[in-house]
Amino acid sequence: MEHDTLIQSQIEDSIRVKAQLLPSLLPNIKAAGKVLVDSLKGDGILYFAGNGGSSCDASHIAAELVIRYKSGNERKAIPAIALNSDQAVLTACANDYGYEFLFQRQLQAFGKSKDVFIGLTTSGNSKNIILAVEEAKKNGMKVVLLLGGDGGKLKGKADVEIIIPSSVTARIQESHILIGHILCSIIEKELFGLD
Repeated sequence: MEHDTLIQSQIEDSIRVKAQLLPSLLPNIKAAGKVLVDSLKGDGILYFAGNGGSSCDASHIAAELVIRYKSGNERKAIPAIALNSDQAVLTACANDYGYEFLFQRQLQAFGKSKDVFIGLTTSGNSKNIILAVEEAKKNGMKVVLLLGGDGGKLKGKADVEIIIPSSVTARIQESHILIGHILCSIIEKELFGLD
């Protein structure tokens, strides 16, 4: 089975997209880090959400913060929750209200002005993320969005947005998780002095 060209093109495409993050998105990534750190210093909670692969990324980043990001970095747990992780809430909301209200209902229940909502959506058009952003704003929360392509309907709706310059879902998700890891590093460094 020969797949050299396929493998090489996928890796090269991933490198190309990530190389574009530095010049254009560095200020936005730093700004997102500041929003998250400021919230945590004020006893805020970070609420992550996404759908499909972005749901997994949201859970992944939240877990890195609650447990630890880097092996050997012993520190206090950081309050981070993936809103897409509670099966009972997910299925009850989908059944009783509709999936589009899943994150909005949870932010309505728990979101405070000192908290941050971090939404991950490759298209920027996910209805449940749009409604969550609206609810977060009602609650006085800061909003950080990790988007892709042209930013979709959510472009311009966040305190900080990081739009990955690609229309390929896989490349966007790869970049989102990289940025999530960078944000974890910033948080660990700022709160605990860890490298």
